Amino acid sequence: MRTLLFLVAGLAAAAAHGQSEAESTYSEVFYSSGNLRIQAYLYKPDGDGPFPVVIYNHGSRDGRERASVPFQYVGKMLTRAGYVALVPERRGYGKSDGSVWRQEVGNDPSRLIPRLQAETDDVLAATDYLRTVRFADARRIGIMGWSFGGIVTMLAVSRSTAFLAAVDQAGGALSWGGNAHLRGVLAAAAEKATTPTLFMVARNDRTTLSITTLAEIFEKRGVPHRVVIYEPFTPALGTGVAAPGHAVFSAQGASVWEGDVVQFLGRYLSASASDKEDGSAASKAQQ
Repeated sequence: MRTLLFLVAGLAAAAAHGQSEAESTYSEVFYSSGNLRIQAYLYKPDGDGPFPVVIYNHGSRDGRERASVPFQYVGKMLTRAGYVALVPERRGYGKSDGSVWRQEVGNDPSRLIPRLQAETDDVLAATDYLRTVRFADARRIGIMGWSFGGIVTMLAVSRSTAFLAAVDQAGGALSWGGNAHLRGVLAAAAEKATTPTLFMVARNDRTTLSITTLAEIFEKRGVPHRVVIYEPFTPALGTGVAAPGHAVFSAQGASVWEGDVVQFLGRYLSASASDKEDGSAASKAQQ
């Protein structure tokens, strides 16, 4: 896919997640997904690179879709660990082209997956854009996402082998019980995916089944994975969440899961892991 990119360098405005510009800075970039122009936030560690990359997929932001939210706490976490971080505003979010998801889905659960598959197109297009970033190692890409972003993460790894590691943070937890189509599609994605995946959820999310069901499929198929179910999480007063535990993956709960994410990504995205994989491929080629 041909990628058209526009780069706006420099410091961006502080995010609405309680972090200042001094804590984590990014460049605003735009790339093409089909005929859409997609906004994204690009974070770079100190140094020349090339660095491994992690794409972060945000949740639904229902009612605030058009706000630009760079998720600086995620950018800071990943750059501190030595990763380039790319946070796309999928179609209908931020300054990206496309309609807001509610306009397409409405109250019809059967329309949710087609919409999220289209948003997955935007994430897969980001891998083409990353090949144009001089300090990014496009051979070492991980992907992670929270809530709707977790669903998109699982759809992406079922459709592409570009990702060496994935992290699913409560993907589908809020929709699982009321959407049989979603349950079937996520199970089918788990049956197809081969990317090592870290599955994460809090015990007091709306359900843990959206995570444990997929992990059980990975277990049966012998796909490398890890499951972490956190103790009940209580967000700050005034935080609007559908289930308290869902908020553990917001900035408020980042300290709970940062270590698990960084450790898991490092296992598959570090230079030594990449060298081991390349050596294994070379050995197989000689047999």
